[in-house]
This record gives sequence, structure tokens and C-alpha cells, in this order.
Amino acid sequence: MSEDRSIIGSHPWLGSPAGEYLLAWEQARIDLEVTDIFGFHALQVGLPQIDALRANRMPHRWICEDAADLQSRVGPRAAAHACAVPHLVCQPDALPFETGSLDLVVLPHTLELAADPHATLAEVDRVLRPEGRVVIAGFNPASLWALRQRAGRWLPVRSGSRQDFLPAGGEIIGYRRLRDWLRLLSFEVEGGRFGCYRPPLASQAWLDRFDWMDAWGDRWWPVFGAVYCCVAVKRVRGMRLVGLPRPVRRASAAAAVAPANAPAHVSRRRALAEAKPETPVASRSRDE
Repeated sequence: MSEDRSIIGSHPWLGSPAGEYLLAWEQARIDLEVTDIFGFHALQVGLPQIDALRANRMPHRWICEDAADLQSRVGPRAAAHACAVPHLVCQPDALPFETGSLDLVVLPHTLELAADPHATLAEVDRVLRPEGRVVIAGFNPASLWALRQRAGRWLPVRSGSRQDFLPAGGEIIGYRRLRDWLRLLSFEVEGGRFGCYRPPLASQAWLDRFDWMDAWGDRWWPVFGAVYCCVAVKRVRGMRLVGLPRPVRRASAAAAVAPANAPAHVSRRRALAEAKPETPVASRSRDE
């Protein structure tokens, strides 16, 4: 994996005022979403700066991170030590879990910077059990932050290189586009929420001056937040056995069957009685 496609957590942008503002909102939102999700096994893929499973009560929880991203974040020596302790180091599109073994998977900005987001989402679908849930956080392309990112790439600068406001590399996946991907994999979207409505400012003082925009944006322009959090549940269609209709089954069960050991004359008499047509009432009265 190339450097510009690395996990978002390795970028120093998360230590900036805007990055800390985003992490605070995502941490609070993910805590609210995973609190009431029950099961036994939960997994967080990427972004270890957020403890996405701290509010969940499942007994078995893991954080998965790519080896290259772990080395770029903590250094080669610390990465070697981290691999020795219970810590999952693997690719997001090749998770070391059996099919249908996880109850919850959290993807904080994992799809945006994955080498193949479709393969990553398909891998999550594989490891999730039926009725398992996935929580996905990502940047909103219809926001001031995304507009500032595109402007920094399009407008020329004096240094001759682009200036990114958001972490460089990766692809911003819109909320509606993500919903379409989830529907193709038989996921049912339970809900989504947008947040971080303050302007894309690099100064903490200026971000604090626009803190009123969080309440106003959540009420008046909720779909223009800088980030979103989406929750989906995996649905599996059950099989339905096709047989005889219920009235036919009941009629077949209630039909009289002659015992096998009945005398021969009794069987012949019963057969003649069933084959003999019924005499009309009018003809019976003339004969009398």
C-alpha cells in the first residue's frame, strides 16, 4: 500500500484543532450507537485514536490495523512490540475471522482510504453473522470541509504543490453512495447522523467562535455536516418450504382408507355402493 493510501490515523492532521474536533464528535456518536448492540465478538478496523468499542459490553473485542499503517504511526520498533502483544495486524479486506463469526464491526474512515473499499465492505459482510451490525464513519462530500479540500487541490499555490485541509489520499464516499453499496450486500440501513458543522478553520480560537453552528446546523441544515455516522444491519433471507396447500393436506389426511385386512365381500360391497348413482327423487315417487 502506498503512503498516500494509508490509514487516516497515521496522518498528523488528527492532532490539529480540526482533527481533535472531529475525533471528539465521532467518539461521542459511536459510543451512542454501539452501546445497545449485544453479542459476543466485536471488531474495530483502523483509526486506533478512537476507542470505538469502549461503550460496548461484548466480552471479546479487537482493534485491527494494517502493518504499514502501524509502522508509520508508531515507528518500526514500536510496531514490532505492538505485534507481539494481543493486537490484530492485517489488511482490512482480509480479516482473520471465520465466516459469520462477528456481531459488530466498526469502520471509522476505513473505506475512504482502503485500497479497495468494495472488497473491504464485502469482507465485513462475510465475517458478520446474520443480524450483525456495522457502524461506518466517513467524510461528507457535500460539506464546507470537502469544498475546502477540493479548492486546495484545484487552486494553484505559490509553492507549486496542493494544500489539503483533510488528510491527503483516499476517496470521499458520500452517504447516499454508501447506502447503495450496503443495499447491494443485503444490508438494511437503520439510521445515519451528520455532525461537525463548523467552518474548516485551522485555529482552535476560530473554531470555538463558531461553536454555535453545531446546534444550528443539526436543526437547519443537517445533511451538510463534515462527517456522518451510518449504522446498518445484515439481513439474510430465510428459505420457505413449498408443499401442498393446507386445505389439500387436511383433506388427504381426513380421507377414509379401507383397512388392509377387511374381508373381500365387505370391500366389494363398499365399492359397489360408492359406484352406484343416486336415484332421483322424482322417479322414486312414480315407482311408489
